Amino acid sequence: MQKTIVAIALIFTLGSCASKKKMLAVQNERDQIQLMLDKAKTDLSDCDGKVAKLNTDLRTSQGELEARNTRLKELQDQLDFLKKNNNALLDRMSDLSVISKEGAESIKKSMEVMNSQGNYIRDLNTSIQRKDSLNMALVMNLKRSLQDVSDEDVQIEVKKGVVYVSLSDKMLFDFGSYNITEKAQSVLGKVARILNDYKEIEILVEGHTDNVPYRSGNLSDNWDLSVMRATSVVRTLQSKYGVAANRMIAGGRGEYMPKVENSSKESRSMNRRTEIIITPKLDQFFNLYTPQAGK
Repeated sequence: MQKTIVAIALIFTLGSCASKKKMLAVQNERDQIQLMLDKAKTDLSDCDGKVAKLNTDLRTSQGELEARNTRLKELQDQLDFLKKNNNALLDRMSDLSVISKEGAESIKKSMEVMNSQGNYIRDLNTSIQRKDSLNMALVMNLKRSLQDVSDEDVQIEVKKGVVYVSLSDKMLFDFGSYNITEKAQSVLGKVARILNDYKEIEILVEGHTDNVPYRSGNLSDNWDLSVMRATSVVRTLQSKYGVAANRMIAGGRGEYMPKVENSSKESRSMNRRTEIIITPKLDQFFNLYTPQAGK
């Protein structure tokens, strides 16, 4: 009888141990699932933030485009008004016997000049709108390609009608160096893919430094350092990622175009940067502003 009781107690004990192990296993699995859920929520929140920023940039660009369209309509309305008044005046003058043949011819030539100028204004505004649309597409494609790169390392904006891609010094180079880091190689590759998609643009790469005096090896000052850093970026885009050399210009600004005053460690860090400036081909752009002979 006593042996039976002991056997029963042993069975319950073993069953209890097995239940505890199973419960611990379930709890561990639940904890792992909770960790995965928390990470998924964090990733979703980051994604929502990036999408919201992209939407804000898009709305800003659309607002600028709408403002230009409004200005174009105002110019067209003014031109139509002037043409209407001049046509009415010409009709009235044709009824007067005092008008001379030379006067009528002069008015006719004036009307032809006005028409040609109106066509020029329309063509110019169409070209500007086309360039603005290109800039908007460039910005959106660049931000989409670089969405996994920190905003502290890469900033993209449109200033004075051209696209600026500003790359931080700490991401591109080691301290005091002009050799491209491994991290920067992949970032430049993503930029290069977009640049290679748009063949009709030119690329100006500008190096910038802070105002701390610099001298090392063959480099005499910040001028030299900024030029060598711009040249390193251009060479990488050309040799490693196939961007055509005849589309690119490398230049150095030294310490003389700071974004902010060099008043603190943080502000000096902002000023140490390399900017990839994307512009339409200059000869095509200047042709837009050159009236044809006789106009």
